[in-house]
Amino acid sequence: MRVVAALLVLLVLAAVTPASAAAIARPDPVALPEPTQPPLLVVEGAIGATNRDGAAVFDRPMLHALGLRTLRTSTTWTDGVPTFEGVLLRDVLRAVAAQGETVEAIALNDYRIRIPVSDFETYDVLIALSMNGKELTARDKGPLWIVYPRDDHPELKNGRRDHRWVWQLKTLRVR
Repeated sequence: MRVVAALLVLLVLAAVTPASAAAIARPDPVALPEPTQPPLLVVEGAIGATNRDGAAVFDRPMLHALGLRTLRTSTTWTDGVPTFEGVLLRDVLRAVAAQGETVEAIALNDYRIRIPVSDFETYDVLIALSMNGKELTARDKGPLWIVYPRDDHPELKNGRRDHRWVWQLKTLRVR
């Protein structure tokens, strides 16, 4: 009986070729649910969870499902101290199993900026969906706007990171 068990173990081990061992070590990308409403955000690049052609496409309900957060902070572009509601950018990156060190944020007008992932780990950076209770539209920096908690961190108020506040955000490319 022991001989038969040993032979079975050897057969199983022999069946694991280098190609199948690699497949075991690197599983296929995880499938995200499909959007049911118009897409707002595409995340592509070095990600492990997708739902369309190797990318992760999010609609408003999918973003809401990641958990909405509120942030009250001043900006260079608005009067007073608006209240933003959105999702933490780090939660979006976790949802897609991002594996990069930078994110290229791309706007509707093709403005592009590379942002270190460490920003999203250090600060509660939002992808804002609304400001002062109103959904953002393309006319008012939406439908998505990267917003830093500048009033909570003095180092963010010096203008050095203002170019990272991408409005009319459409794509995040993880590198």
